[in-house]
Amino acid sequence: MSEPPTTYFLETLGCPKNQVDSDKLEGVLTADGMQRVTSADKADMVVVNTCAFIDEARAESIETILALSEERRPGAELVVTGCMAERHGNELAVELPEIDRIAPFGVALAPVAESAAVSVSLGPTRRAPDFDLLNLPRPASERPWAYVKIAEGCDRACGFCAIPTFRGPQRSRSINQILAEVEQLDASEIVLVAQDLAAYGRDQGVGERSIIPLVEQVSRRVERVRLLYLYPSDLNDALIDTICGTGVPYFDLSLQHVSPPLMRLMRRWGDGDRFLDRIVAIREREPDAAFRSNFIVGYPGETEADHDALLDFVEAAQLDWCGFFAYSPEPGTYAMELAGNVDAALRDDRLAELRELQDEITATKRDLLVGSRVEVLVDEPGVGRSHREAPEIDGVIAVPVGLEVGSTHSLTITAAMGPDLEAS
Repeated sequence: MSEPPTTYFLETLGCPKNQVDSDKLEGVLTADGMQRVTSADKADMVVVNTCAFIDEARAESIETILALSEERRPGAELVVTGCMAERHGNELAVELPEIDRIAPFGVALAPVAESAAVSVSLGPTRRAPDFDLLNLPRPASERPWAYVKIAEGCDRACGFCAIPTFRGPQRSRSINQILAEVEQLDASEIVLVAQDLAAYGRDQGVGERSIIPLVEQVSRRVERVRLLYLYPSDLNDALIDTICGTGVPYFDLSLQHVSPPLMRLMRRWGDGDRFLDRIVAIREREPDAAFRSNFIVGYPGETEADHDALLDFVEAAQLDWCGFFAYSPEPGTYAMELAGNVDAALRDDRLAELRELQDEITATKRDLLVGSRVEVLVDEPGVGRSHREAPEIDGVIAVPVGLEVGSTHSLTITAAMGPDLEAS
């Protein structure tokens, strides 16, 4: 019998929610006596936490698995976990013999008895898995900020999204569990994440506004609290006031499109007019509010009129940050049955047009900040962020190198360079 691994290397792909899972896994591996190393060629066990949200993410996951297989030293074990392991584990086992072990959600990475290695495809229940990452402890943050996942899964049925089929229905954590993790992380900024953030607590039967007391309690414990992934239908006045009251008026809105016919095909709430009304109302409350959103381009049935409506919305909304993604067909979703596939070349032209427009808007909004005073949290030597920039997602602010990491300073913006700023 071979010796158990003593060192590990962990590569994380995908969204911030995956990063939280990796932090929890690191806590488990460290508690089991394993030591983290900085490269695959130094590790006894190489772990890839994969993403399977869209085609591009799956391709990146496979490329990373193959690259790390080449880099690892002889005898090192290659373990694949995360969304691809849960959703496509059987196919990976057949197609990629380089993989030594596939660990779906609910399967421990450290050596365990065979009976304990139970995959968790939750299906229609809210049962916690036998090995539940959601409430596991994790190490203190190595950075001045940290993501905290407040719930797992999703109860929505958006036409394009397969997440509920492999992440399961929503399971919210208790406020006490979340607050304990926040205090353990010892970070200046906490970024709350979930598949459906504003729906936090509904599965526990505690009302529609459970997210508000959670945000208020987190904000009493840290300098900054930021919310990612808000469905616009849940962005009521009380939640808006709560977010603005934290001092981080940053609104990451999950919009996806604005054309009413296409929104119905997406099985989503809202349209461009309602979204704009809400954005205007927030700006009237808080002129310094920052906005981010994402949109799907090339969804089945998208017409030229739908595309024009999205262009008009982007121009009118003047969002600080915006991402545009090509529609990805996901087996088992409603959209797979729809007619009206958009030609790939036309879809790419639409993507390019939208991205060019948003790049101009973002650059202009950044230029307008030159000369203003901002509160900057120093993330690393010479690099910081204000309330307008989410970590690892948006632009950054170049600051004097001598400022202490983790400290906050009132600085003047002196220059803008596309999405990034300089301050002194």
